[in-house]
Amino acid sequence: MPSSFTAPLTVTKLPSGKWKTAREFRYYVIDEYGPDFIDVPEGFETDFASVPRGLWNIFPPDGKYSRAAVLHDYLYNTKKRSRKECDKIFLEAMRVLKVPFLKRHLMYQAVRSFGWVPWKA
Repeated sequence: MPSSFTAPLTVTKLPSGKWKTAREFRYYVIDEYGPDFIDVPEGFETDFASVPRGLWNIFPPDGKYSRAAVLHDYLYNTKKRSRKECDKIFLEAMRVLKVPFLKRHLMYQAVRSFGWVPWKA
């Protein structure tokens, strides 16, 4: 079975400006250790893609990659995998969502370069 999401992303906007998942979704991941899955629970809070406001014209916080961004936020929040693994899953999830090659690789490079800031927080 290839990597895949099990359900669409359903969210509710919060007064804080963040978003909350309205239902759980699962991501099946295939990596060097074999098949596995990640469950993002109902009620998880996210800001989608953490992109500086000045870049929103090119990379808005939400888009075709929204499920991948929420998954990545969840992985960073739980730290059940290494940062490098979380970022690789983000890249793979964007491929699954058919995010164009250049956009997904630029976003991946951004999290590899600057993701240490939220990772350490």
